[in-house]
Amino acid sequence: MAITAADVKKLRDATGAGMMDAKKALTEADGDFDKAIEVLRVSGQAKAAKRSDREASNGLVAAAGTTLIQLASETDFVAKNDEFVALANEIVAAVDAAKVNGKEAAGQVKLASGQTVDEAVQALAITIGEKLELADAVHFEGDSHVYLHRRAADLPPQVGVIVEYTGDEAVAHGVALHIAAMSPVYVTRDEVPAETVENERRIAEATAREEGKPEGALPKIVEGRVNGFFKDVVLLDQEATVTDDKKTIGKYLDENGVSVSRFRRLSAGA
Repeated sequence: MAITAADVKKLRDATGAGMMDAKKALTEADGDFDKAIEVLRVSGQAKAAKRSDREASNGLVAAAGTTLIQLASETDFVAKNDEFVALANEIVAAVDAAKVNGKEAAGQVKLASGQTVDEAVQALAITIGEKLELADAVHFEGDSHVYLHRRAADLPPQVGVIVEYTGDEAVAHGVALHIAAMSPVYVTRDEVPAETVENERRIAEATAREEGKPEGALPKIVEGRVNGFFKDVVLLDQEATVTDDKKTIGKYLDENGVSVSRFRRLSAGA
């Protein structure tokens, strides 16, 4: 049976398949439209399986309400694809409405199409030809401020921060910018696992001994280096990048009557 350009266009419009894939499927199905769709589905699933071990290390972040998501792709070319961006915005709106936290729960949220988030992402992956995945989803119930950062003007936001706080939102915004730039992991020292701190102490002591530091000076040296570690990973211990004078984020928050209960920083394409 002769395959016309109109047949190919009809199949492409129905499935989102590429021109050559649509023509090949129609040829294999001897012009049977429904069978051609089945051929494309089988082919697409096989291609998706082959992509499963590839790394989706690019993508974007999107926000709605008090929800932040990271939708991952393999390349920045796909990260700025209109369909990819539109799906990310649809997903984050649905996850915010469902008020669920975590990528597993978010992946089961239903979209307007009736598909789950995971199903919609997989369907777009088959159409685009890259590995795509919902890499993370964060939803906070309390008062929260979201900041999205673009690494390049021609790309969508690829760093997102959500901060749960009480007090002045302008101060919370400044802290969100700081988190985007400085990448803290914990709010307070108490949140750092004891085994992590103990490991840092062991490393600091072993390093000091290797450097030949006097035995009597070791406790002070170790304490100083552990404090340095806290300044790297603890938000309240970090030097504030949102002020001109040297003060910690903890002091900056105290002076402005603001408290931060938790935060998350998502980063795509790093």
